[in-house]
Amino acid sequence: MVSFEQKDSYNIEDLIEIVGLLRSEGGCPWDKEQTHESIRGDFIEEVYEAIEAIDLKDTALLREELGDVLLQVVFHCQIEREQEHFVFEDICDELCKKLIVRHPHVFGDVKADDTQQVLKNWDNIKKETKGQKTYTDTLESVAKSLPALMRAQKVGKRAMRAGMDFSSSEDAFECIKNETAELEQAISSGNKQEIEEEFGDLLFSCVNTARHLGIDSEQALTDATEKFIRRFAETEKLLRLKGIDMQSLSIEELDEYWRQAKELLLR
Repeated sequence: MVSFEQKDSYNIEDLIEIVGLLRSEGGCPWDKEQTHESIRGDFIEEVYEAIEAIDLKDTALLREELGDVLLQVVFHCQIEREQEHFVFEDICDELCKKLIVRHPHVFGDVKADDTQQVLKNWDNIKKETKGQKTYTDTLESVAKSLPALMRAQKVGKRAMRAGMDFSSSEDAFECIKNETAELEQAISSGNKQEIEEEFGDLLFSCVNTARHLGIDSEQALTDATEKFIRRFAETEKLLRLKGIDMQSLSIEELDEYWRQAKELLLR
């Protein structure tokens, strides 16, 4: 058993101490074995669970999930502390300095009357502090680990700031038509590599069109997936009421029940 004073209420210093004890010689065998790479997926999962709490507007759940996200931050920091690279205070120091530098309209004498000017200043300062000398640098700095739709939307937005963009949503939508035709040709050719490439181009065009329409592609696809699940569930419910197993029907027969389910959900 490790030496630790239990309290009625804890703070960030206690959390840092607890994580350090879990990783110590007398701590938890599992915690001691973890590396940045082994818990990488946990970090991603915790962030998505916090996002779900936001979507659900569940305050109690959000408090819990934000705690889990903070644990991941402290845990990764502890690994670096053990290697004498940096400590939690270094993270706070660097973050505070970054916020001060990137908000000269608050902490300095730069004038910014609206959100657009704030964002423009932020981008310029970010490019300077990160040593981004070209527009390509700004595109390449978008994390490859982001979900593909989110990354595509961000890359398209940064290309727009360099002047490389469609002049209107109509032009962007026209590109979807062109890419669809090219995908059809690729499918006809039977070349899998070409099909995959053209399919990717079509998806990228859809993301650009969504951006022009003020739509978040990631959210739009999430909503579409949820809608599909609701209709699927209603379709299966209709079939179960008649004692029919879905797998016993042809796709044409299933489509008929699908249409019925769609109408029921729209009422």
